[in-house]
Amino acid sequence: MAAQADIKPRYQLKAGPHSSHTLLLAQFPERGEGRRVLDIGCAAGYLSEILVERGYSVSCIDWPGTPHPATVEFSGGDLDDGLGPVDGKFEYIICADVIEHLRDPLRLLKECRERLAPGGTLMASLPNSAHWYFRWNVLMGRFPQHERGLFDSTHLHFYPWSGWVNLLDRAGFKVETVVSSAVPVGLALPAWDGTWLVRSMERLSVECARVWRTLFAYQFIIRARAR
Repeated sequence: MAAQADIKPRYQLKAGPHSSHTLLLAQFPERGEGRRVLDIGCAAGYLSEILVERGYSVSCIDWPGTPHPATVEFSGGDLDDGLGPVDGKFEYIICADVIEHLRDPLRLLKECRERLAPGGTLMASLPNSAHWYFRWNVLMGRFPQHERGLFDSTHLHFYPWSGWVNLLDRAGFKVETVVSSAVPVGLALPAWDGTWLVRSMERLSVECARVWRTLFAYQFIIRARAR
């Protein structure tokens, strides 16, 4: 995955109450009690660091040389070549904002299934390529190339909800739960981030997704287990 070194520095912790990172972390028990977690495509390790503070034992994989917390076990490698030399089994595997960047996501997901401990859980955040904004741009004959978001120029795969479910099924996973993240208005309008207007717009995004997930969900945050 030669472009991965360019992908990850673009991303940061999304700490908003309706963000994919907040919703993903909420899926974990509050106390880790030494449970093993594999964070794939960990970027700077912001999720891993939070989990370590909660008592989880965390291993990370990302591009060689990626800055990461000293409290995690880090492996550098090209994810398009697989998980590489990661030892043992894990109670949790995280794929946050990474699967859509891979040339062969099915291969990686199959490897994830093999690395899960019995009863283990795959956690993932997945962009919704059937979001109304995405549909509207395509309808108007546009396909933007952005640094982040639904039209991230480094995305290689564009799936609606049914496409993600199909991909996970082919990899041997069954989705157990799904929640929807809000459009990150605060990141798009940093000068207004935290204001009542931005909070209201993000809340409206979440409420719309509850009514019509496939049209209004910005990202799907899923829990899945091996079938």
